[in-house]
Amino acid sequence: MNETPASSRSGLPAALGAYLIWGFLPLYLILVQSVPPVEFVAWRIVWTLPLCLVIAGFRHQLPEILAALRSPKVLATLTLSAALIGINWLVYIWAIQTGEVYAASLGYYINPLINVLLGTVLLGERLSARGWTAVVIAAAGIALLLGGALTTLWISLTLALSFGAYGLLRKRVPVGALPGLTIESLILLLPAFCVIGWYASAPQGSSFGHEWPLSLLIVLGGALTAIPLWLFAVAARRMAYSTLGFVQFLSPTIVFVLGLTVFDKPLLPAQLCAFIAIWIAIAVFVWDLRASRTPIAT
Repeated sequence: MNETPASSRSGLPAALGAYLIWGFLPLYLILVQSVPPVEFVAWRIVWTLPLCLVIAGFRHQLPEILAALRSPKVLATLTLSAALIGINWLVYIWAIQTGEVYAASLGYYINPLINVLLGTVLLGERLSARGWTAVVIAAAGIALLLGGALTTLWISLTLALSFGAYGLLRKRVPVGALPGLTIESLILLLPAFCVIGWYASAPQGSSFGHEWPLSLLIVLGGALTAIPLWLFAVAARRMAYSTLGFVQFLSPTIVFVLGLTVFDKPLLPAQLCAFIAIWIAIAVFVWDLRASRTPIAT
């Protein structure tokens, strides 16, 4: 799918908004660190759906949601995308809560590489020689992790692959950004209630409803889930997918800085080398975008 200047400009603010929220999300996750990751993902789903329905009603998009629910093909695609984003949420929250901040950051640095390959192979988007050079450099950075950070590489790859595939599905499914997110939340609602019920029946009980500050923070997770995903879905439908991928460097850069400062985590040598390689790849790709006069760089 070709990108036009007008569509890119209209998609860029949405992309920047999504990645800024995701970049600072670890600060929020620190506040809810006492909530088990699986339970927290379930509560995110529960509190995301009402917000989506309210916004969809305000925007008169409920008929679009009902129409999509009557389409088996659309419903199947959104079921798959819902599973992918659920996996992505769970792995990311677990990584932050266990202190694997750099692995999470690397995952979203790798994600542009996945997006470029998906956009080129599956969507027919063209990549220049400089673009392929960036891909090769980034791949070399990933390869460095095989030697020095193998135990956390699965976190990075799972985040990159799940979110790359999610974005591709959302770009291709003929459903608006908000209706699609609403249906995904609806699909995940039953599993979420099962998880919540399981935790409520366990000896430690549910994390929600005992302390009102924590309960309010859990509710806030709905907005912090719905708003950036909605913005991302808008951007994914309006921008070339390979270009969108490289806008996302903003989010992992923020997470990386948070790892050095707020989390005060030491960097393994292999991780540092991988970061440097991927930063070089990003610089090469941005240079290529500017040289090609792609709207994203203006």
